[in-house]
Amino acid sequence: MSRLDLRLGLALSMALLAPACGDDGGSAAAADSGGENGGSLGAGQGGAQDFGQFKQILEEGRIPGPETLDDVGFFNEHKIDLPPATCAGDVCLHGLYGEMGNMISGTNCITVLVGLNTAIDVKQLERPPLNLALVIDSSGSMEGEPMQYVREGLLRMLDALDPADRITLVDFDTTARVMTEYVTGSDPALIEAIGELAASGGTNIYDGLRTGFELMAAHADPGRQNRVVFLSDGVATEGITNDAKILAMAQGYSEQGYGLTTIGVGADFDVSLMRTLSEQGSGAFYFLEDPAAVQEVFVEEVTAFLVPLAEDVTITADIVDNYSLRAIRGTKLSTVEGNHGAIEIPNLQLAHRETVDDHEDGRRGGGGAILLELLPRNGQPRVADVGELKLRYRHPVDKQYVEEVAAIKTTVDPGEIDLEKGVFDNSSSEKGFVMLNIYVGFDMAATRAAQGDLAGALNILDGLEAAVDGWLADNPDFDIEDDLKYIRMFMDNLVAAGADADPDVPLPAPEPWPDGD
Repeated sequence: MSRLDLRLGLALSMALLAPACGDDGGSAAAADSGGENGGSLGAGQGGAQDFGQFKQILEEGRIPGPETLDDVGFFNEHKIDLPPATCAGDVCLHGLYGEMGNMISGTNCITVLVGLNTAIDVKQLERPPLNLALVIDSSGSMEGEPMQYVREGLLRMLDALDPADRITLVDFDTTARVMTEYVTGSDPALIEAIGELAASGGTNIYDGLRTGFELMAAHADPGRQNRVVFLSDGVATEGITNDAKILAMAQGYSEQGYGLTTIGVGADFDVSLMRTLSEQGSGAFYFLEDPAAVQEVFVEEVTAFLVPLAEDVTITADIVDNYSLRAIRGTKLSTVEGNHGAIEIPNLQLAHRETVDDHEDGRRGGGGAILLELLPRNGQPRVADVGELKLRYRHPVDKQYVEEVAAIKTTVDPGEIDLEKGVFDNSSSEKGFVMLNIYVGFDMAATRAAQGDLAGALNILDGLEAAVDGWLADNPDFDIEDDLKYIRMFMDNLVAAGADADPDVPLPAPEPWPDGD
């Protein structure tokens, strides 16, 4: 069967399937120097690429717990247009200051948006050839739409491959099977194997993942991207079913430098296992509540997330003593010691979304953001020179290390900051500030709801909803508008669960951002 025939058959069958900082509302003043990215693409890190589990629970009318909200995944669903990438290296660093009364309680909040972007033309960027093992769950629960979408997604991916790429296809149910090994994307055997993927049997995650790693490692080449992409819609029911043993097996390959991306489809897969596997393997994790999204994800992996931009990335932040560094949000490997922060990122890739309005296939791939939370120290004067960021990374081709420094400064006299209106370096830092407030509001509300305080959770979201709605009146933004939809959905679910629809209770302690230290 030709690829065209298979595509037509699939198309016909598918057609028949039918706590941080913020703003208390109002418009924030912004000296807009970064509303357009000047042709610069964002640089994204691995880890969660969406917050699909949290959204799915809300859409089902339920109340999500705090464990379902991931800051990396949440921030990655937001596209931030940074100032133009004009630095000498491939990756440019920005430290963008924002300060205003927060959107939850109104107390002072300071953020620094750590932005990363590049002036590289993606069309001119040469990526290393792939040694890619695709491990596909073909258990009985994948029958119907999920498997249809997987086959179509794999076929779309073939069109994005280069002639030098090599693909291994493994499917697993009760046992694992090698469908093709180390073939080109145009090999008729691979196209035929994709068409033969069919759902039946149990779910032997260990056997499928081990087989994929073994075959990828057998052909590993330092001149290639050596990676496994693992897709499943369930939990382990066959073979070795212990998560710890599955993680230990995968960790051995991860320690050899082999990457792993995980894709969870539907509502019943092992979220904790799939997320941990991806973080361990310096890859992306996707929670796809809509099986149709898998079509886009396979292409994203080849065209964006597998294009290496920088390796062995470290970012340090040093803040002057007039402020205190409270936390770092939006990255997994970070530490804070006093006023010194350190961030480690195994690798950076080009972000998938090029503009805020580029969301036809979902909000994933915005590039995300890393946000520092600062507090003014009691008794200390405010100063304009807030601190310094340093970036160090290894170039993926010549393996030379590159360093860059970015100052963190306020743009107005600190004594003239109006917390009601706020002050931001540009629209980029303002959006980052709002994102963090929404994330913290979600986290606080989910935590209180899990503790049985439904009225307290509703009280938090009630103030947040009004503040975000007010901000959007002067700052239209698709990502934040979509966030607002889920804030309101969360509120409706709390009311349905018995929370007072018009609570008259004080804001639950503690404050999201205490005033001073």
